[in-house]
Amino acid sequence: MISGYLNKIRKNRWVKLAALFLILIAISFGLAVLFNRLLHPLEERIQDFAWLAYLIVFGTSLLSNLTVIAPVAVGAAVMMTAADFYHPVVVALFAAIGGTLGELGGYYAGSLGKNVLANEYPEAYDRVAGWVDRYGMWAISFLAFQPLIPFDIAGLVAGASKMPAPKFVLACFLGKFPKYIILVYFFTQLKHFMPYM
Repeated sequence: MISGYLNKIRKNRWVKLAALFLILIAISFGLAVLFNRLLHPLEERIQDFAWLAYLIVFGTSLLSNLTVIAPVAVGAAVMMTAADFYHPVVVALFAAIGGTLGELGGYYAGSLGKNVLANEYPEAYDRVAGWVDRYGMWAISFLAFQPLIPFDIAGLVAGASKMPAPKFVLACFLGKFPKYIILVYFFTQLKHFMPYM
């Protein structure tokens, strides 16, 4: 009876996580379309400000990854909008650098507060800690690449398990950069199929 109740709670948690993920995707794309429409009339003038756009992408990515509960949708929308006006790979690079540096907040929080995380989310902590113990930086890269599991847990676990910070940064960047390249190219290609964007 108790195991059935626990399975129901776990299932509901995954349903809530999937719903949150879909909502964040919808908000990100909606904001990107809005930003695109607002900036499109200024397209010729904004080409001279690429350096500022890359700096804004870096800053929004840094801030959206710095907090544990982050405005991820805004960071993704800014990145997708910039990729429509500037070189998508360079936009993804600046976003990945900012996002990687932002994840250091979770890493250092984990190194200071292992007990809080382990007590608050014991199941998630144990699962991610097992992956990090077994696969090391490749687990961090995978978790940074995939969009479903919140990466903040991985940063907290890496910090709590005393993974060296340079190794964590490299692993995080190796996961985020390809993910952001896929995201910006997906958005720019999606615009060709949806003329109202």
